[in-house]
Amino acid sequence: MRLLLPPSETKRDGGVDVALDLRALSFGSLTPVRAETTAAVVALAHDPAEMMRALKLGPRQAHEVERNRHLLDSHTMPVLDRYTGVLFDALDAPTLDAGARAYAAEHVVVHSALFGLLGAMDVIPAYRLSHDSRLPGVRMKALWREPITAALEAAGGLLLDLRSEAYVELGPVPAHTEAAFVRVVSVDGAGRKRALNHFNKRAKGLFTRAVLTAQPQLASIEELIDWAHEAGFSLSLSSERVGAGVRELELVA
Repeated sequence: MRLLLPPSETKRDGGVDVALDLRALSFGSLTPVRAETTAAVVALAHDPAEMMRALKLGPRQAHEVERNRHLLDSHTMPVLDRYTGVLFDALDAPTLDAGARAYAAEHVVVHSALFGLLGAMDVIPAYRLSHDSRLPGVRMKALWREPITAALEAAGGLLLDLRSEAYVELGPVPAHTEAAFVRVVSVDGAGRKRALNHFNKRAKGLFTRAVLTAQPQLASIEELIDWAHEAGFSLSLSSERVGAGVRELELVA
């Protein structure tokens, strides 16, 4: 089983003095696209005003330009430790024990607009690039969509898609039987369900942490649902389908 997470626009500073090595990242088939996106970002960062417009940054976010300028020579740290924000704060990767982190290395993938699919323990620098960022001569969806879907297809196995729909558009999950998109919902007193926006990130982070802590070995959506109920989560199949027919699961927050 793999859990596919969205990234976060906010990143933790620091790391170790080891430069980014695109060839060392998981999903090696994406290396050529990564080389193209990183080169475009570094080049644009040499024009701070243009980069701030392209990334829709305000004056207080000017430091993001410097981060991008030094992508290739700044410090790196594991993906799960690099990202902050609601989902990753709830996941709280720095407090996971060695067993949970080893499990994450095998079972967690984060979808970055800059690097594509990343293994949880791949090491990356801090950067700023979003799914809707505009780089000169680069159309993010056209660049990433087919390579990411092909990489997910090649990976096979049970895949739980916890991304936002914006990132799904950057690389849809192939429509095979053991893939499912997770939508976080609330249920009112009358049993009516409502999709959540901001608060869905915390629910996804807590669910991911529970998986990493328990380290279940699951091979099907039905096994996943059974495990979730035993772990105290309300997870069930929806009648909806996502994209090309990927099944949808509802996680009640």
